[in-house]
Amino acid sequence: MRTYLDFEKPVAELEAKVEELRALEQSAGSVEIGEEIARIEGKAAEALRELYAHLTPWQKAQVARHPQRPHCVDYLASLISDFTPLAGDRKFGEDEAIIGGLGRFRGEGVCVIGQERGADTEGRLKHNFGMARPEGYRKAVRLMEMADHFDLPVIAFVDTAGAYPGIGAEERGQAEAIARSTATCLNLNVPNVAAIVGEGGSGGAIALATASRIIMLEHAIYSVISPEGAASILWRDTGKAQEAAQNMKITADDLLRFGAIDSIVREPVGGAHRDPAAAIEATGEAIAAAFEDLRQLDRETVRRQRREKFLAIGRTIA
Repeated sequence: MRTYLDFEKPVAELEAKVEELRALEQSAGSVEIGEEIARIEGKAAEALRELYAHLTPWQKAQVARHPQRPHCVDYLASLISDFTPLAGDRKFGEDEAIIGGLGRFRGEGVCVIGQERGADTEGRLKHNFGMARPEGYRKAVRLMEMADHFDLPVIAFVDTAGAYPGIGAEERGQAEAIARSTATCLNLNVPNVAAIVGEGGSGGAIALATASRIIMLEHAIYSVISPEGAASILWRDTGKAQEAAQNMKITADDLLRFGAIDSIVREPVGGAHRDPAAAIEATGEAIAAAFEDLRQLDRETVRRQRREKFLAIGRTIA
């Protein structure tokens, strides 16, 4: 069953009318009803195109968080063959908010790391809503260092509201783990490509997204803090989240203009959740194109270009 966002109400009403008429058509078999169905379907499709062509930053944030949007496990299942998951940070334990392992992307060996939010209640609890603890980031560091040793490119799927802020995580060194993961990304001698596929929140996202190439889905968001968090800090009022989102420049178009990402993956009309297979395929094409640009670079050049890229972001935005 399709889940509609608040701003999609006009489309929801039209598509509900289509379903009603289809049910009537099955019982009546009327040609005239079929013509009416086609007319309303066209009207709904046009309304959807118009709506998604002019989304506000806050609406994009809602789309990025849509529960039916494809998650890390969906990208792994479609894009990565022979995937072998690897668990644990060899220091404390396993963190299922971050999935990582080795596999093949279009026939070539890769290391894959991704944040998994979970698709239902059981999955969300298992994966802690994609909010990693220190052991998750230390697992990511372990896998990236292994990839560097064996000369394997790294793919990261970023989709998190942020790192887990619990007391236990802070006691185990959350900030240090995030910083070390970010530094490991920067120091890799192999190419790494990060795909922001949903919500890229705060240091929890940066810890995996400090990559040679950053691609971002059209309706994903990427920010230093959530709009609600920013509104709470600035105005002490989470009700101003829409205003915060407007001013934070969290959309793919804004971030591409600032040079914080490298390319945008266009989504199907109505968002990735309406056609997950098409969205995943487009993401795979973008990842392949990013690696193609990096294929001929030697290890030292890969590392140097990545570091220069992030230093340039600071200079440009400042």
